[in-house]
Amino acid sequence: MKNKLKLKKKKTKTPTNTVTSKRIQFAMIVLLTLLFALVFRLGFLQIVKGADYKEKAVKQQTMSKLISAKRGNILDATGKSLAISAQVDTVSINPTKIKGKNEEQTREIKEKLAKAFSEIFELDYEETLAKVNSTSSIQTIARKVEQDKIDKLKEWMNENKVSTGINIDEDTKRYYPYNNLAAYVIGFCNIDNQGIYGIERSYNSYLTGTPRKNCYFYRCK
Repeated sequence: MKNKLKLKKKKTKTPTNTVTSKRIQFAMIVLLTLLFALVFRLGFLQIVKGADYKEKAVKQQTMSKLISAKRGNILDATGKSLAISAQVDTVSINPTKIKGKNEEQTREIKEKLAKAFSEIFELDYEETLAKVNSTSSIQTIARKVEQDKIDKLKEWMNENKVSTGINIDEDTKRYYPYNNLAAYVIGFCNIDNQGIYGIERSYNSYLTGTPRKNCYFYRCK
C-alpha cells in the first residue's frame, strides 16, 4: 500500500523545469529568426539595392547647372580687341533650403535676404521676396553680376551667418572696349552669350565655346 501511495505522488508532480526550458527555447528561436531576417534585409539593401539607393541619394542632394563657356574675342586687323568676354557670376537660391529654427525665424531670414538682394542688385523687393518664398528647387536672382556686388553679397552673408541655399556660379559677360564703335558691324550678344547680330551672329559657331555642368551639394551652398 505504501508503495502505491509513493507511485501516486510521483505521478502528480508538475514538470516546471521542462516547461520553462521549452519557453526559453521558443523565445530563442523567435529572436534568432528575427535576427536572421534583419541581417538578410540589411544585406539585400546594401548589396543588391545599394548602388541604386546611393545614386538616388546623390541626385537628391546635388544639382547640375549649365555654365556658359567663355566666348572668343573679336579682334581687328592690328590685333586690338573689339569684343571680349570677362568672368562674372550668376546668383541663384534654393528656397526650400533657406530655413531657421522655427517658422518665425525662417520668415525673418527670408525677408532680410530678399531685402539684401533687392538693395545689392537693384531689384524689386516684392518680386525678389516672391522668389525667396518660392517652393521650387531653384530660383535665379541675378545674372551677369560683377565682382564688386558679389563681394557685398558675401559680406552680408558673413555678417548674418546665412549661407545655406545661396549659390554663386561662374558666368561670362560680353564687353565692347570701344563702346558703340562699329556696333552695326560687330553686333552684340543676348544674355545667354549667343550672337544675335553682325559678326557675333555670323561667326557664332566659331566664337561660342562648349558649356559645362557645375555640380554642387545643396548643403554646401
